[in-house]
Amino acid sequence: MTHSLVGSGRKEQGVVIEEGWPGYDLELFNYPEHYRGDIDSVLIPHGVIMNRIECLARDILEEIGHHTLMVLCVLKGGYKFCADLVDSIKAQSHSTNSKLTTRVEFIRLKSYLNDHSTEDLHIIGPEDLSMLKGKNVLIVEAIVDTGKTMKALLQHVEMFQPKAVKVAGLLVKRVPNGPGTLPDYVGFVIPNRFVVGYALDYNEYFRDLNHICVISETGKLKYKV
Repeated sequence: MTHSLVGSGRKEQGVVIEEGWPGYDLELFNYPEHYRGDIDSVLIPHGVIMNRIECLARDILEEIGHHTLMVLCVLKGGYKFCADLVDSIKAQSHSTNSKLTTRVEFIRLKSYLNDHSTEDLHIIGPEDLSMLKGKNVLIVEAIVDTGKTMKALLQHVEMFQPKAVKVAGLLVKRVPNGPGTLPDYVGFVIPNRFVVGYALDYNEYFRDLNHICVISETGKLKYKV
């Protein structure tokens, strides 16, 4: 397994999962029996995800830990990442006597049909994000691929005049014409494979997987709409 770190400053680093890495054998891990045959491998085990989130929380605290932080969670795929990240930020702020306070708001974006990103981006959620005005905002997104969705969301958020906006992305997928700039805080940089689990779905299935897994062709056909 070949992993490396990217970025010059620590907050810009992400764990890079190289092309060709097949993932871990499913039999090494516990996962819901009803998904047997529907996933090929475990790409990132749950424990590794949690440890990486602790590192992201540490970096966020170091940079913006002395401010009130408005966290904008991108649903649905980002809800587990957001909850675990905020929990870790709070726990670490208590241990360092940081006076950080957090407030979480939710927004939903829809741009996928089956395993393909569509050109149509629908922002579903509070139209009025005026509570962001003058605040430090952390957008929490589970996965960034082409960057189009994130760019559109950033433009939407900027309309409400926040003081500053940072983006935490758990996964950045290496795709053709990928994002020109990485999120401010990157968990993992992964190959261009369709992944599910840890709240990431395929047509609303697989959110209950703890690990981030690669869906199988059988799984794609089984749950296709």
